[in-house]
Amino acid sequence: MNFEAFEPMYGAILADFGFARADDERARDIAADLSTPFPMERLGDWRGATVAVAGAAPRLSEDVGIARDADVVVAASTAADTLRDRGVVVDCMVTDLDKNPGTAVELTREGVPVAAHAHGDNVPAVREWLPRFEDAWTLTTTQAAPRGPVRNLGGFTDGDRAAFLADHVGAGRLVFPGWDFDDPNVGPVKARKLDWAARVLRWLERRRDERFAVLDGRRAALDAAIDPILSGARGAD
Repeated sequence: MNFEAFEPMYGAILADFGFARADDERARDIAADLSTPFPMERLGDWRGATVAVAGAAPRLSEDVGIARDADVVVAASTAADTLRDRGVVVDCMVTDLDKNPGTAVELTREGVPVAAHAHGDNVPAVREWLPRFEDAWTLTTTQAAPRGPVRNLGGFTDGDRAAFLADHVGAGRLVFPGWDFDDPNVGPVKARKLDWAARVLRWLERRRDERFAVLDGRRAALDAAIDPILSGARGAD
Protein backbone atom coordinates (compact mmCIF):
# COMPACT_ATOMS: atom_id res chain seq x y z
CA MET A 1 0.00 0.00 0.00
CA ASN A 2 1.27 3.45 -0.89
CA PHE A 3 -0.19 6.81 0.03
CA GLU A 4 -1.58 7.46 -3.43
CA ALA A 5 -3.71 4.32 -3.14
CA PHE A 6 -4.76 5.10 0.43
CA GLU A 7 -5.48 8.82 -0.03
CA PRO A 8 -9.12 8.54 -1.25
CA MET A 9 -10.01 6.53 1.86
CA TYR A 10 -8.05 8.95 4.01
CA GLY A 11 -9.92 11.90 2.51
CA ALA A 12 -13.26 10.24 3.26
CA ILE A 13 -12.21 9.63 6.86
CA LEU A 14 -11.15 13.25 7.27
CA ALA A 15 -14.48 14.44 5.90
CA ASP A 16 -16.53 12.14 8.12
CA PHE A 17 -14.79 13.07 11.36
CA GLY A 18 -14.00 16.69 10.54
CA PHE A 19 -10.29 16.12 11.04
CA ALA A 20 -7.86 18.61 9.49
CA ARG A 21 -5.21 17.25 7.16
CA ALA A 22 -2.89 20.06 8.28
CA ASP A 23 -3.04 18.77 11.87
CA ASP A 24 -1.99 15.28 10.75
CA GLU A 25 0.81 16.77 8.68
CA ARG A 26 2.05 18.81 11.64
CA ALA A 27 2.11 15.68 13.80
CA ARG A 28 3.92 13.81 11.04
CA ASP A 29 6.56 16.53 10.78
CA ILE A 30 7.16 16.53 14.52
CA ALA A 31 7.47 12.75 14.48
CA ALA A 32 9.86 12.93 11.52
CA ASP A 33 12.18 15.18 13.51
CA LEU A 34 12.18 12.66 16.37
CA SER A 35 12.63 9.51 14.26
CA THR A 36 15.20 7.61 12.25
CA PRO A 37 14.55 5.35 9.24
CA PHE A 38 13.32 1.86 10.07
CA PRO A 39 14.48 -0.93 7.75
CA MET A 40 11.43 -3.16 7.30
CA GLU A 41 13.56 -6.32 7.43
CA ARG A 42 13.86 -5.73 11.18
CA LEU A 43 10.31 -7.03 11.45
CA GLY A 44 11.55 -10.46 10.42
CA ASP A 45 10.34 -12.68 7.61
CA TRP A 46 6.52 -12.80 7.60
CA ARG A 47 6.19 -13.99 4.00
CA GLY A 48 3.55 -16.69 3.81
CA ALA A 49 3.07 -16.66 7.59
CA THR A 50 -0.21 -16.76 9.48
CA VAL A 51 -0.27 -13.40 11.24
CA ALA A 52 -2.57 -12.76 14.19
CA VAL A 53 -3.70 -9.13 14.15
CA ALA A 54 -4.78 -8.84 17.77
CA GLY A 55 -7.39 -6.28 18.71
CA ALA A 56 -7.94 -4.94 22.20
CA ALA A 57 -11.63 -5.77 22.67
CA PRO A 58 -12.52 -7.68 25.86
CA ARG A 59 -13.05 -10.85 23.84
CA LEU A 60 -9.28 -11.12 23.34
CA SER A 61 -9.17 -13.10 26.57
CA GLU A 62 -11.31 -15.75 24.85
CA ASP A 63 -9.26 -15.59 21.64
CA VAL A 64 -5.78 -15.99 23.11
CA GLY A 65 -5.44 -19.42 21.53
CA ILE A 66 -5.82 -17.92 18.05
CA ALA A 67 -2.86 -15.66 18.72
CA ARG A 68 -0.85 -18.41 20.35
CA ASP A 69 -1.26 -20.65 17.30
CA ALA A 70 -0.21 -17.99 14.77
CA ASP A 71 3.27 -17.71 13.31
CA VAL A 72 3.47 -13.97 14.01
CA VAL A 73 1.55 -11.79 16.47
CA VAL A 74 0.94 -8.08 15.85
CA ALA A 75 -0.81 -6.47 18.80
CA ALA A 76 -2.85 -3.28 18.67
CA SER A 77 -2.47 -1.05 21.71
CA THR A 78 -3.41 -2.78 24.99
CA ALA A 79 -3.72 -6.15 23.25
CA ALA A 80 0.04 -6.32 23.78
CA ASP A 81 -0.41 -6.32 27.56
CA THR A 82 -3.24 -8.86 27.49
CA LEU A 83 -1.23 -11.28 25.37
CA ARG A 84 2.05 -10.89 27.22
CA ASP A 85 0.28 -11.42 30.53
CA ARG A 86 -0.89 -14.76 29.13
CA GLY A 87 2.53 -15.83 27.91
CA VAL A 88 1.99 -15.05 24.22
CA VAL A 89 5.02 -13.55 22.48
CA VAL A 90 4.25 -10.27 20.71
CA ASP A 91 6.32 -9.81 17.56
CA CYS A 92 5.21 -6.24 16.87
CA MET A 93 3.01 -3.62 18.53
CA VAL A 94 1.00 -0.93 16.77
CA THR A 95 0.01 2.11 18.82
CA ASP A 96 -0.95 5.76 18.64
CA LEU A 97 0.40 6.20 22.18
CA ASP A 98 -2.96 6.83 23.82
CA LYS A 99 -3.23 4.04 26.41
CA ASN A 100 -0.06 2.11 27.20
CA PRO A 101 2.96 3.90 25.76
CA GLY A 102 5.11 2.49 28.56
CA THR A 103 4.58 -0.99 27.15
CA ALA A 104 5.69 0.26 23.74
CA VAL A 105 8.86 1.74 25.22
CA GLU A 106 9.60 -1.51 27.03
CA LEU A 107 9.13 -3.56 23.87
CA THR A 108 11.52 -1.42 21.82
CA ARG A 109 14.10 -1.78 24.56
CA GLU A 110 13.65 -5.56 24.31
CA GLY A 111 14.26 -5.43 20.56
CA VAL A 112 10.61 -5.82 19.57
CA PRO A 113 9.44 -3.54 16.74
CA VAL A 114 6.78 -0.96 17.54
CA ALA A 115 4.85 1.02 14.93
CA ALA A 116 4.19 4.36 16.63
CA HIS A 117 1.58 6.51 14.95
CA ALA A 118 1.44 10.30 14.84
CA HIS A 119 -1.85 12.07 14.09
CA GLY A 120 -3.40 15.45 14.72
CA ASP A 121 -4.74 14.60 18.17
CA ASN A 122 -1.66 13.08 19.77
CA VAL A 123 1.14 15.61 19.30
CA PRO A 124 1.82 15.94 23.07
CA ALA A 125 2.19 12.15 23.33
CA VAL A 126 4.48 12.08 20.29
CA ARG A 127 6.71 14.72 21.85
CA GLU A 128 6.76 12.98 25.23
CA TRP A 129 7.11 9.33 24.26
CA LEU A 130 8.95 8.98 20.94
CA PRO A 131 12.27 10.19 22.43
CA ARG A 132 12.03 7.36 24.97
CA PHE A 133 11.76 4.63 22.33
CA GLU A 134 14.78 2.75 21.03
CA ASP A 135 15.18 4.23 17.56
CA ALA A 136 16.37 0.97 16.02
CA TRP A 137 13.07 -0.73 16.84
CA THR A 138 10.64 2.11 16.13
CA LEU A 139 8.69 2.43 12.90
CA THR A 140 6.97 5.82 12.89
CA THR A 141 3.77 6.11 10.87
CA THR A 142 1.29 8.71 9.69
CA GLN A 143 -2.12 8.71 8.01
CA ALA A 144 -1.05 11.73 5.94
CA ALA A 145 1.50 11.70 3.13
CA PRO A 146 4.77 10.12 4.29
CA ARG A 147 7.82 12.24 4.93
CA GLY A 148 11.40 11.24 5.67
CA PRO A 149 11.45 8.31 8.10
CA VAL A 150 7.68 8.49 8.71
CA ARG A 151 5.81 5.87 6.68
CA ASN A 152 2.19 5.41 5.61
CA LEU A 153 1.40 1.76 4.96
CA GLY A 154 -2.38 2.24 5.07
CA GLY A 155 -5.02 1.95 7.76
CA PHE A 156 -6.77 4.20 10.24
CA THR A 157 -7.08 2.64 13.71
CA ASP A 158 -4.33 0.73 15.50
CA GLY A 159 -5.92 -2.58 14.57
CA ASP A 160 -6.39 -2.08 10.87
CA ARG A 161 -2.99 -0.37 10.58
CA ALA A 162 -1.56 -3.58 12.01
CA ALA A 163 -3.32 -5.55 9.27
CA PHE A 164 -1.97 -3.27 6.55
CA LEU A 165 1.52 -3.57 8.03
CA ALA A 166 1.26 -7.36 7.89
CA ASP A 167 0.06 -7.18 4.31
CA HIS A 168 2.91 -4.86 3.36
CA VAL A 169 5.54 -7.35 4.47
CA GLY A 170 3.94 -10.33 2.75
CA ALA A 171 1.83 -12.09 5.38
CA GLY A 172 0.21 -15.23 3.97
CA ARG A 173 -2.96 -15.29 6.07
CA LEU A 174 -4.46 -12.84 8.53
CA VAL A 175 -6.50 -13.86 11.59
CA PHE A 176 -8.18 -11.45 13.99
CA PRO A 177 -8.35 -12.38 17.68
CA GLY A 178 -9.75 -9.75 20.00
CA TRP A 179 -11.89 -7.86 17.49
CA ASP A 180 -15.47 -6.72 18.18
CA PHE A 181 -17.01 -4.16 15.84
CA ASP A 182 -20.14 -4.10 18.05
CA ASP A 183 -18.38 -3.64 21.38
CA PRO A 184 -21.05 -2.14 23.68
CA ASN A 185 -18.44 -0.72 26.02
CA VAL A 186 -17.15 1.96 23.64
CA GLY A 187 -18.44 5.49 23.21
CA PRO A 188 -19.96 6.93 20.04
CA VAL A 189 -16.71 8.27 18.58
CA LYS A 190 -14.91 4.98 19.12
CA ALA A 191 -17.89 3.16 17.61
CA ARG A 192 -17.56 5.29 14.46
CA LYS A 193 -13.86 4.52 14.35
CA LEU A 194 -14.68 0.81 14.54
CA ASP A 195 -17.08 1.27 11.63
CA TRP A 196 -14.24 2.77 9.61
CA ALA A 197 -11.87 0.02 10.71
CA ALA A 198 -14.32 -2.51 9.27
CA ARG A 199 -14.55 -0.58 6.00
CA VAL A 200 -10.79 -0.32 5.69
CA LEU A 201 -10.38 -4.01 6.46
CA ARG A 202 -12.94 -4.90 3.82
CA TRP A 203 -10.91 -2.91 1.32
CA LEU A 204 -7.78 -4.80 2.35
CA GLU A 205 -9.62 -8.11 2.16
CA ARG A 206 -10.63 -7.36 -1.42
CA ARG A 207 -7.11 -6.29 -2.37
CA ARG A 208 -5.71 -9.53 -0.93
CA ASP A 209 -8.47 -11.72 -2.39
CA GLU A 210 -8.87 -13.20 1.08
CA ARG A 211 -11.82 -13.74 3.44
CA PHE A 212 -11.45 -12.40 6.98
CA ALA A 213 -13.84 -14.24 9.28
CA VAL A 214 -14.18 -11.10 11.38
CA LEU A 215 -16.08 -9.48 8.48
CA ASP A 216 -18.60 -12.28 7.98
CA GLY A 217 -22.13 -10.92 7.72
CA ARG A 218 -20.93 -7.37 7.03
CA ARG A 219 -19.58 -7.38 3.51
CA ALA A 220 -22.63 -6.09 1.64
CA ALA A 221 -22.99 -3.06 3.91
CA LEU A 222 -19.25 -2.41 3.86
CA ASP A 223 -19.11 -2.61 0.07
CA ALA A 224 -21.97 -0.12 -0.16
CA ALA A 225 -19.95 2.26 2.02
CA ILE A 226 -16.58 1.97 0.31
CA ASP A 227 -17.50 1.47 -3.35
CA PRO A 228 -18.43 5.15 -3.92
CA ILE A 229 -15.09 6.19 -2.41
CA LEU A 230 -13.11 3.80 -4.57
CA SER A 231 -15.08 4.48 -7.74
CA GLY A 232 -14.59 8.21 -7.22
CA ALA A 233 -10.87 7.65 -6.92
CA ARG A 234 -10.83 5.69 -10.18
CA GLY A 235 -12.87 8.38 -11.88
CA ALA A 236 -10.28 10.97 -10.92
CA ASP A 237 -7.47 9.05 -12.65
